[in-house]
Amino acid sequence: MALQHEEKLVNQALSALLFLYREVLGRTLDKPINTYRARRSKYLPAVLTKEEVNLILNCLTHPHRLIIQLLYGSGLRLIECIRLRVKDLDFGQKLILVRDGKGKKDRITVLPDTLNTPLRQHLHRIERVHQNDLSSSLGKVYLPYALERKYPNAHQEWIWQYVFPSNKLSRDPRSDAIRRHHFSPSAVNRAVRRANKLARIDKHITPHAFRHSFATHLLENGYDIRSVQELLGHKNVRTCRFPLQPVGASKSVGGLDNLHLSPAPLA
Repeated sequence: MALQHEEKLVNQALSALLFLYREVLGRTLDKPINTYRARRSKYLPAVLTKEEVNLILNCLTHPHRLIIQLLYGSGLRLIECIRLRVKDLDFGQKLILVRDGKGKKDRITVLPDTLNTPLRQHLHRIERVHQNDLSSSLGKVYLPYALERKYPNAHQEWIWQYVFPSNKLSRDPRSDAIRRHHFSPSAVNRAVRRANKLARIDKHITPHAFRHSFATHLLENGYDIRSVQELLGHKNVRTCRFPLQPVGASKSVGGLDNLHLSPAPLA
């Protein structure tokens, strides 16, 4: 990790020097800078076995477990998951619409059958919270890209609410309005660290490891790497650096539907 930061600093320093001369000083260099851009080192991401995924999930409480299940079952990034809106879940077609993902790109990924009932129950609970907020003249969610001006009442509508709203109301520094923001990513990170200790797994596990595991287990189930690339939202197939190659064949999507989980207690 430290080496990666050093490589980024070298490239950033070189770019800063070139910008200084070209854009600020308005000068061209008589001789090129005699250096090379640092190459980012290739590394294999942490990947969990299906048994390890099962152990950690059983050590998580709601809603942390549901968030991690989406990362593992749909290949979402953590920030993509906690920014999901109610309208982005398509239960009929078993799809999740990822809006404004990495690189400002939208994509579609799978919604596992296993999460149909837990997600519906979760949405039922947070809809009651939203109705209580509305009765207190609150319940207004943040809308990006001037959508609030285009659709004046959309910020109060149920479909625009976050799937994973914060437990607390907070003041939006952009508008000074009292809103219920989405769930904190740091809270999910802490929950995964605690669960990893409880499961006694000797690996450095972060929420992102479940996205890597999703891709690896798809390849193990016989899915081609191009399909995995599209589900992950990677621009280039070379970005998909996973330690395993596809073996065998299976009709299941990912490994979440094959896990045996106990009911998730509330946090």
